[in-house]
Amino acid sequence: MPHLIEHIVLIKFSPDTTQEQKEELISRTLLLKEKIPGIIDIRQGFNFSARSQGYEVGLTVRFQDRDALENYGPHPEHQEIVAYLKEIGIEDSIIVDFEI
Repeated sequence: MPHLIEHIVLIKFSPDTTQEQKEELISRTLLLKEKIPGIIDIRQGFNFSARSQGYEVGLTVRFQDRDALENYGPHPEHQEIVAYLKEIGIEDSIIVDFEI
């Protein structure tokens, strides 16, 4: 039986990225649930922990299986988000995927 997949992304922005751009990123990202098949749940928000080492936004996406995760990466709607993130200034990201 296929396992659900948890996809976690932490984002560190460039110093020039505005709060409005970060908020726009979050609202655009949350819409992916309606646009990309295989997404069971998607959450994204601003970090409030002092332990984040400069990573300001966290994202979790739950997929129905590994195939859904593999289809998500190259999907045009996801690629638009990636392009926007590069445009507003990303300094670093950490991505972790695991079965649940």
